[in-house]
Amino acid sequence: MTARRIHITQGERAACDRPDTVITTILGSCVSCCLWDPVAGVGGMNHMLLTVSTSGAGMCNLAGLNAMELLINDILKLGARRERLHAKAFGGACMVSGLSEIGRNNSAFTLDFLSKEGIVCDGHSLGGATSRHVQFWPATGRVRMKASREAPREVPAEIQARATVGNGLELF
Repeated sequence: MTARRIHITQGERAACDRPDTVITTILGSCVSCCLWDPVAGVGGMNHMLLTVSTSGAGMCNLAGLNAMELLINDILKLGARRERLHAKAFGGACMVSGLSEIGRNNSAFTLDFLSKEGIVCDGHSLGGATSRHVQFWPATGRVRMKASREAPREVPAEIQARATVGNGLELF
């Protein structure tokens, strides 16, 4: 039997109760939370680009809260019960060294949310500097993850030299 595949990208989510369905995504600094109810045999996954934003007023986690609550509501509609939910979380890599704390903030938000909501986190693969490909079977909670083996690439010296002189490219 061929698995039915649902691929999600940034800002998307999917929930399902079919045992022949796998939900997939590819992550860098984004985080995906896989949630399922093992008794009801239902679950879902989201793909959160930014869980936390900063402004003059400080940190705001409304985007992450919204993404998690929407996923939970989708799963509850399929027959899950909130107190039976289990989770696994993936992503949150630092894809460009020194550029931002997006991956770290996304990871921290996700684990903090699960803890505060009393949702058991059975495992996670968060942080690091590599992308991840995640496959999740929502009816069983099975997850398969493959991390990229590619190390960050160095920019060749001749390209660096041209960049310092100017190459006609204007960034805005």
